[in-house]
Amino acid sequence: MDRMLPHQWPATTNKQGGISQEFIGFADITGFSRRYLGTIIACLGAALLVAWFYNSTTDPVFTASAQILIEPKVPQHLQEGGEVNLSLDTAQVESQIAVMQSEKIAAMVIEQLKLVEDPKFNRPHAPILPEAFRKIKMVLADALGAQKSARLTSLWEYFGLGMPEPPTSLTDFQKFRHTMSSFRDGLDIRRVGVSYAIDISFTSVDPEGASNIANATADAFVHEQIETKADAAREGGAWLEKRLQQLRAQMNAAMAKAQEFRSRHDYSVGNESQNEDANTADGVNAVPTLEELEVTAETYQKMYESFLQAYTNSVSQQSYPVADARVITAATAPLYPSAPRPKLILAFAAIAGLIVGIGISFVRHTLDWTVRSPRHIRENLGIECVGELPLTSKRMESGHVDEVKRHPYSRYSQCLRKARAEISLAETNHQVKFLGLTAVSNGSPKSSVASNLATLYSMSGLKTLVIDADVRRSVTTIRLLGRSVAYDRLCQDPIRLSIVRAPGRSFDLLRSSVVEGTDLLMPRNMEAFLSEVTAFALADHELGAYDVVIVDLPTLASGADELIVGSVLDGVVIVAEWGKTHSETLRDLVRALQASRAHVLGVLLANARTMTSKHRTT
Repeated sequence: MDRMLPHQWPATTNKQGGISQEFIGFADITGFSRRYLGTIIACLGAALLVAWFYNSTTDPVFTASAQILIEPKVPQHLQEGGEVNLSLDTAQVESQIAVMQSEKIAAMVIEQLKLVEDPKFNRPHAPILPEAFRKIKMVLADALGAQKSARLTSLWEYFGLGMPEPPTSLTDFQKFRHTMSSFRDGLDIRRVGVSYAIDISFTSVDPEGASNIANATADAFVHEQIETKADAAREGGAWLEKRLQQLRAQMNAAMAKAQEFRSRHDYSVGNESQNEDANTADGVNAVPTLEELEVTAETYQKMYESFLQAYTNSVSQQSYPVADARVITAATAPLYPSAPRPKLILAFAAIAGLIVGIGISFVRHTLDWTVRSPRHIRENLGIECVGELPLTSKRMESGHVDEVKRHPYSRYSQCLRKARAEISLAETNHQVKFLGLTAVSNGSPKSSVASNLATLYSMSGLKTLVIDADVRRSVTTIRLLGRSVAYDRLCQDPIRLSIVRAPGRSFDLLRSSVVEGTDLLMPRNMEAFLSEVTAFALADHELGAYDVVIVDLPTLASGADELIVGSVLDGVVIVAEWGKTHSETLRDLVRALQASRAHVLGVLLANARTMTSKHRTT
């Protein structure tokens, strides 16, 4: 048989389709909130405390932004038709952003603004733990005053909180790398939509410094482009100059050969023997003609002129290089900090605290196997809950034995009256005259419930007898008669003569020592005694037969064999504690009573901190 959690949500059955569906009602939500309100408030308070600590210890930072526009163009001196715009794809734009984020640009800005020697720039935005404790100490010192501030300082120094760390010497390289790391942490470069505009932002504790660094980064990128193009033009010009010298020499040599050939007036028209000697083995003429020499000279001349034009353009580009980017928006010092945002952080902390609190509460609710509502009892045990009793006192969870008499119109008294009505309306073959009360553990309020229930019966005019059958604890006897009388083993014969009137109460009591001495826990002895006290009048008390007999039975912790006496009673009510009685242990008690053929009327849920609408009273 599968075990069910006592906190499972109830299931409703569709009568038409026979499909079981789980649901959560408004009463479940309100009950869950009331039950775990402390946990949720604690998590909310902790989250707000963390947010306050963060806001109090974190320095405000400012973000300044500059924008540049990337617009690559072909210079006019390289295009006959004028200046032409080029299009860039996403990869090319991202490449430009990678250049802006490179250490080369960062080194240029660091060197220009001398950030290595700037202590304000090199301090962290989020303070280290000692610095945070130092700020908290200053806030508390201002709030407590001078005298308490001195005590706080001594206590702070005793625990070593907020003590400054000894300065450590760094090399120049380490300082530069630390500055480089701070620079790259504060720099943020993003593309504006799908345009060619780039947003350069820098975050720092100094608003002026943030704007200066953002502008310096944009200028450094533009200058880097100009320098890159100038360097490329210089390198290309040097190579072209070297190549021009080679072409000039080759062109001059070719023209000299053609001129020499003309001076000799030899156009390759000679005798046949000379021509035959000039022929090579494969039949090709090895001596060039005048036409070949002139074509070679003209070719070298055209190559020389082409390279000379390229060299001229390269020199022109070195004199006035053009960048593919320009600054369209310069950064200015921000007026308001960009972080932290106290209101936003507090709101986020409140939401996070509520979520964590509800999550922890749900985990506790899932892992909780104790009985906390009548529905848990019905769904998991298959028996009814005859009522819920609220706490009578925070100091005495077991309750007062005369709560109904002292406060007849209290919530406890009204709830107990409703429970008595539920017991009277229980499905039995005859009227419930012999009622037994039992519980799981020895610390349950079973005895106080028996005493107050007897008071209710007697106040309604019914002659009531309470039998303290819990012989191992004798709580009812001790509370009503005192500890000395509880252990008095003297008893009269017949047993009914040992019945005494409870002092200050309107019901009678048979103490536990008499029950133990006469073996009334044996079913046949108890049955005989009950027949006697309900059939004959008691001369000592001037009362007739008892209308109601309440038996304070032993608990399950005392042993299941002692619960056999419940088989001679009209019904047994189990007193369970809200949030303490385990559902499986309660299930074992129900099985033990059913095994002893006792009729279980239901469960009375005592010390309920939250009550359902069915049992709630006004």
